Amino acid sequence: MILDKKETTVAYRCPDCGSIVMSLVGIFTLTADMIRLKCPCGGSEMEIIYTKDKKVRLNVPCFLCPSPHSYLISSQMFFDRDIFALPCSYSGFDICFIGKQSSVEAKTKESEKELLEMLGEADFTDLEKARGKNIELSDPQILDIVIYVIHELAEDRCISCSCGTDGDYEVDICDDHITVRCKICGDSVDIPTNSLLSANDFLATEKLELKKNQ
Repeated sequence: MILDKKETTVAYRCPDCGSIVMSLVGIFTLTADMIRLKCPCGGSEMEIIYTKDKKVRLNVPCFLCPSPHSYLISSQMFFDRDIFALPCSYSGFDICFIGKQSSVEAKTKESEKELLEMLGEADFTDLEKARGKNIELSDPQILDIVIYVIHELAEDRCISCSCGTDGDYEVDICDDHITVRCKICGDSVDIPTNSLLSANDFLATEKLELKKNQ
């Protein structure tokens, strides 16, 4: 029997030297223990932890914030997507890329261009000195993040409502939120999509409970 060899490429930008740290991560390596991706400069490391409920926790160094950001995603999202980016929850700038190696490499190059445009005449050393200060950037991936997490919760049967239906839900996309609604009983919940911080927090959602409208 041939086992399915699940693996994905992970990359982040070192906050100290600005270099891209990239590595291939396999399912068998990941289940063995915590993985630490360390930058050769010794200034940063990214932690990848496979949890008991088969989710993946990532502690990602951020070149814009003084502390790493923590994300909790499903193993399907981690291993099965062609490309997925995790944003800094305060600036919206993508700080971690996961997926096929070619797609990750393309995304890191795109991120490099965006970073150079943001810096202007400054350089990465100036950015390092300013780390932790507010930087206003937009994030076009908020909807993608929220919708994908909703899909994952539905697949895992982690959406509940008063009638106990199993998967008969509809999604309404509005200007500043997404509504998930049960087609049977009308229970619903609104998920904000106008905040990078709330979208990032939603990545860690393990259960979605729909409620009666007041």
